[in-house]
Amino acid sequence: MLLDSLKLPEGLADLSYPELDQLAAELRERILEVVGRTGGHLGSNLGVVELSLALHRVFDSPRDAILWDTGHQAYVHKMLTGRLKDFDKLRQEGGLSGYPSRSESPHDWFENSHASTVLGYAHGLAVARAAGSDPTQNDPARRVVAVIGDGALTGGMAYEGLNNLGHSGKNVIIVFNDNGRSYAPTVSRLSESLIHIRSNPTYMQRQRRLEEMAEKIPWVGELLHRGIVASKAAIREMWEPTAFFEMLGIHYLGPFDGHDLPALERELANAREFPGAVVLHVLTQKGRGHAPAENDPIKAMHDTSELKAGSYTEAFSKWLVRAAEQRPELMAITAAMPDSTGLLPFKDRFPDRFLDVGIAEQHAVTAAAGMAMGGLKPVVAIYSTFLTRAIDQVNLDVGLHRLPVVFCLDRAGVTGDDGPSHHGLLDMVLLSKVPGMTILAPSSYQELEQMLDDSLEITDGPVAIRWAKTAAPVAGAGEVGRGLGARRARAGSQVCIIGVGKMLAAAMEAAEILEADGLKATVWDPRVVKPLDDELLADAAGHSLVVTIEDGFKEGGAGTAVREALAALSSEAKVVALGVPVEYIAHGKPDDILSQLGLDGAGIAATVRAESKGVIPPRAAAG
Repeated sequence: MLLDSLKLPEGLADLSYPELDQLAAELRERILEVVGRTGGHLGSNLGVVELSLALHRVFDSPRDAILWDTGHQAYVHKMLTGRLKDFDKLRQEGGLSGYPSRSESPHDWFENSHASTVLGYAHGLAVARAAGSDPTQNDPARRVVAVIGDGALTGGMAYEGLNNLGHSGKNVIIVFNDNGRSYAPTVSRLSESLIHIRSNPTYMQRQRRLEEMAEKIPWVGELLHRGIVASKAAIREMWEPTAFFEMLGIHYLGPFDGHDLPALERELANAREFPGAVVLHVLTQKGRGHAPAENDPIKAMHDTSELKAGSYTEAFSKWLVRAAEQRPELMAITAAMPDSTGLLPFKDRFPDRFLDVGIAEQHAVTAAAGMAMGGLKPVVAIYSTFLTRAIDQVNLDVGLHRLPVVFCLDRAGVTGDDGPSHHGLLDMVLLSKVPGMTILAPSSYQELEQMLDDSLEITDGPVAIRWAKTAAPVAGAGEVGRGLGARRARAGSQVCIIGVGKMLAAAMEAAEILEADGLKATVWDPRVVKPLDDELLADAAGHSLVVTIEDGFKEGGAGTAVREALAALSSEAKVVALGVPVEYIAHGKPDDILSQLGLDGAGIAATVRAESKGVIPPRAAAG
């Protein structure tokens, strides 16, 4: 195969266009083969094959900085920059990240996996280069190239970046990868001619000189200049996409076919000749070359996973439709995640009560606040890791007004393959500091259904329900709580173990192991992280050793709250809080990561044994 015989990226320069077409086909085959085994983002990467090739043929990475937003479309970039042999281990423990990674390659400038940030990075990097802070990069011929998709352009940070870039005059090429929500009109022959004229830097320089000369003509110069500018604006409004970018001071080129490699190379070369910020608008097709992804916009949108039977997400999805049938005031809101948060069935059934704001988490939360003020019952479905982008809005727009917004946090805790940017480890720490916030953590499929019902009855403040990406256990008879009460899952006498949410299963496993050692453990499912149940606290206070377990940061989380509550009760119990250390956790399978952190049954039992020494008398432990 051509792909395996090339030295990349240097070997790209010597290839003919027929050879590049062959290489593009081989790259797509490799993506399909690997993502089929490892999971990942399929459609977005199949859509940028030609664009990635063009970028690496026109620009000299990493001297020219090629920046990707969102980073999940960088698989081809990874293969073209020396990581082809490792691509088989994509998203596997010890293998390649599913996003750009500074630790992997100098061709990756940042770990970009939360959308809409690339223009901020690009602006800052361009400022640094212009300032000469890095002599090796202070070359006027070097360029900063930022690739941003139409989805990421819905995020507020993207507009902030555009606004600042336009005013700064810094040299940044923005490749607008439009792969599904294009606002561009159909391109006619006349508009094609105008596009090519405006993308020619020589013509544009001559045009500016003509305008300057016209303005200097005595008596009529200013009027003539204004006439030229007005005529250009009228033509632009008739035949080209909106002048939005140019109103911000950014020169606009396009749209162009993002799969026409010779044209892409030509237009990228033109773009680098323009001073200041330039937008190059390219139209690409998600899932290109793979019919299932081409024909299914949902599979093309994110990764290859679907709503899994028996998952917490499925329980939420089914409950939401049932609840909406009984409650006409219920609204569902998400931020560009209608598929993976389970909202598509709701959207199909109640399209007028569904709102996808795009990648704009802050707006989603504040819009929910407005809905609640108006008498609606908004349910915000969002990943735990993305909610932290809007914590100020949760605190001051919702919490301060004691509004009954329900936050449904999918992918809470250790999530696995997507790495440090996608673990949902901060939500309990942050949300527990919002006055009036109620936090619920289900331990089973049925518990989630019950908690969702109960959340709609809370009217004096917001509610957050967090659940894991992993499968939801099935609760037996009598194993589901109600309201804001905790549930004692197992009675013991020496040690009290409190397992938050999905960690209840590990707590029960640890109790079984300890029983064999003669150490009897009480196990509690707290159900409610905030406010903590008085009965749970009273029982825990009567034990010599209390161990809490959570799949979030242990500092400032549920365990900290239990310790402070028991101290307020003057309890002499030793409290040991187990959870995730405050550090960035690499990608891997969730159960493997938890095991390495000592948060599986065996690890918890080992901790209890060690902590019980000197606290629980040997005879009591054996008896």
